[in-house]
Parts: sequence; C-alpha cells; structure tokens
Amino acid sequence: MPLSRPDDVQFDLLGVGNAIVDILCHAEDAFLSSHALNKGTMTLIDVTHAESLYRDMASGVEVSGGSVANTIAAVGGLGGRVAYIGKVRDDQLGTIFRHDIRASGVRFDTPPSNDGSTTARCFVMVTPDAARTMATHLGACVELGPEDIDTDLVRNTWVTYLEGYLWDEPRAQSALRLAADTAHDAGRLVALSLSDPFCVDRHREGFRDLLESSVDILFANEDEARSLFEIDDLDEVVRSVQERCDVAAVTRGPNGALIVTRDDVVEVPAVSVPRVIDTTGAGDLFAAGFLHGMVQGWDAEACGRAGAAAAAEVIGHIGARPEDDLATIIGQAIGQETAR
Repeated sequence: MPLSRPDDVQFDLLGVGNAIVDILCHAEDAFLSSHALNKGTMTLIDVTHAESLYRDMASGVEVSGGSVANTIAAVGGLGGRVAYIGKVRDDQLGTIFRHDIRASGVRFDTPPSNDGSTTARCFVMVTPDAARTMATHLGACVELGPEDIDTDLVRNTWVTYLEGYLWDEPRAQSALRLAADTAHDAGRLVALSLSDPFCVDRHREGFRDLLESSVDILFANEDEARSLFEIDDLDEVVRSVQERCDVAAVTRGPNGALIVTRDDVVEVPAVSVPRVIDTTGAGDLFAAGFLHGMVQGWDAEACGRAGAAAAAEVIGHIGARPEDDLATIIGQAIGQETAR
C-alpha cells in the first residue's frame, strides 16, 4: 500500500457476484421463528419458501443488491469507474436490478436469461435490536457461468472483485477462476470477499486454494478469517493472511478493523454512530470505502478510515446503500473536504 493504478485501464473496479434484489423490512423475532429462520445469519431458501416470506412479510423496500453489487454501486456513487457482472432473469425483479444498478453509475451489460430460474431475491429482516437476518433465494444468479465473463472487460479493469457467495455452484466457481486468471494474465489485481462464515465453512479448502493462487486483496470479517484458517488466535490469523496475500482488511465490528499488508498491520478504529439501525451492508460499504481509497492512491490507514466511515454511514439506517453524501463523510474521516 498504496498500490499503483496503471494508466491503460478503462475501469477502476469490476465486481463479479450474485445479482440479487434486496427486499428490506422490519420484523419481530417471532416472525423469524415462524419461518424457521436463524436470527443474525443468512439462510438459503427455495422458491416456495421465498413466496411464503414475500406474502407474509411487512411492506418493504426493493433495491438492487448482492454483497459485491453494493460495493460496486457505492464506489460508482463516489465517482469511480465501475462495472458489474451478474446474472438476472428477464422478469420484473430483473428489470428492477438492471435499472437500479445502472442508475448508480455502474456499467452492467450481462444479458438476462429468458428461461430457467427467476431473478434472485434476498429478504433482509431487521429486528428491533438492529440485527439483520437474511433469507436468500438464489434463483438465476447461480446460473452464472464462464460464458458470462467478459474477458475484455476484465483486462480493461484494474481490480476485479469476486464474491465468495458465488462459490456454491461449480459453474460459478469456473466463472470466478476465469475472471481471476484473465485479470492476472493482464497484470491486473484480484480481490475476494469471503462473504459469510457459513460460506467459508462450506468451501474452506476452495477458498484457501484461491487465496494461495489468485487473490491479491482479501476482505473478511474476524469470524470469517478465523474460520478460513481454523485458528482462534487473531494474531496467528493475521500472520496467516500476511503469508498469502498482499493486502487484507479484517473487519471487527465495533472494534474497528485491521489492515494487513505483507510487512505491517494497521489498526483502524470504528466510527461511532448515534444509533445502530441495521448492520446490513456494513462489510460491503467498508470494502467500498477501502477500494475507493486505493483508487485514489491513499495509504493503508487512510483506506481503512475511509472504509470505517462508509460502514458507519450505512448502519445508521435501513438498507445497504448510502443515504448521505458518502464523499463528504469519507473526506471528513481522512481530513479532506471531500473524498470525491
């Protein structure tokens, strides 16, 4: 850190992830129990369960989502040159996804499928204690395959950011590996989000292999990092990260984050908020602030502070997209008038 952006790229950041429409609402613990949902986690559900949830839940907000899509949209809102690859169906929710993410300044050209599963949706239910419980029907997004990877786009992008949730499907794994190999062959960088501790539990060996062979920048929370290396001691986790990638951001909730490079560890404090409303998207926005800082050529601490400021903004309201001027918020966090 800082890493140097080449002059011959068209885009700063390309995301490859699950193209999901988020449906956000408030819910009580009893509602979660009645639908067999484990509070505070993400549960994969089938289409029948999805239709039941949609029928029974309170009114909510529908917005393009998915972890990496949230990051890409936020960086686009900060003025970054960004693009996204993800699979939707040519249905109502697919139309919502395409319109919404493009309106955020993101290039999104992946053709929709005209048969098969419906567009994915993620029900994000926020309980009064600000915990968020997610139930996801993956639908069309898991049909992403190598044929959907625009290799010319990858070659013309500085950092290709991969979503760990996609690792659940073999064809999607092939798509991620193609994107990573193409990026490295072109001298570009690859970033990975581990996405969720349960995702790491399912695919630990695959993620370790990807980290060893293809990942330059890692985003993980503390639980995900511990699960990946099957180590409880955080200092040992940090050493394991340092051996395997150039840069990592290990987020720790209210305890801030550790920015880990090959030869240094920078502690970044969390940014306090008057009240935590919804933790949905905190990690996604941390990644957005961090990657935006990288694009600007900031050092590790400034990138971490930008990430912490962006995460603090999003947990102060419902939803995983910023509501306030993120450039001003990040600028204040790093001692500038604006970060744009």
